[in-house]
Amino acid sequence: MSQWGFGFGYGNYGCTGCSSTGSVSGYLKLGGTINKHLLLGGETDGWTKSENGTTFTAANASFAAYYYPQPASGFFLRGGVGFSEARASSGGLTASNSGVGATAGIGYDLRIAEMTSITPVVNFVWGHPASGESQHILQFALGITFH
Repeated sequence: MSQWGFGFGYGNYGCTGCSSTGSVSGYLKLGGTINKHLLLGGETDGWTKSENGTTFTAANASFAAYYYPQPASGFFLRGGVGFSEARASSGGLTASNSGVGATAGIGYDLRIAEMTSITPVVNFVWGHPASGESQHILQFALGITFH
C-alpha cells in the first residue's frame, strides 16, 4: 500500500555562527508499506525566510523510515538520511552549499476518512552543508496523509 502527504507549519532554524530564527516550513512525503509496522519512502523538508532583501532557504531530501509501534493507534516514529542544502539569495546573486543530512521525528495519523488522515508532526532536521558548518530545523507542522 502506498502513502503520500504534505504539511506546513513553523520551523525554528539555527546554524553554526548564526542565531536561531523562525519562519514557515513544510514537508512532502511519498512511500510504501513494507508491513503493518514499517513504511519506507522519500521525504523533503524545507524552511524559508526573507529578511532585509535576502531570502534564506534550507532543505533536506531523505530516504525515510516510518515505524508504527501499534499500527491501529496512528502514532509513528520517523528517521531518515540524505542530502542537505543551505542557500541565500539577494539582488540576483545566490550562494549555496550542499552536503549530508538527517532527520528524525514523531507524529500521529488521525483518520478523518478511510484513506485520509490529519497528521500533526514534530521533526528535527539536521544538515552539514559545508565543511565545519551545520544547520538544524525544529519543525512543528500539520499535514494531510493519503493512505
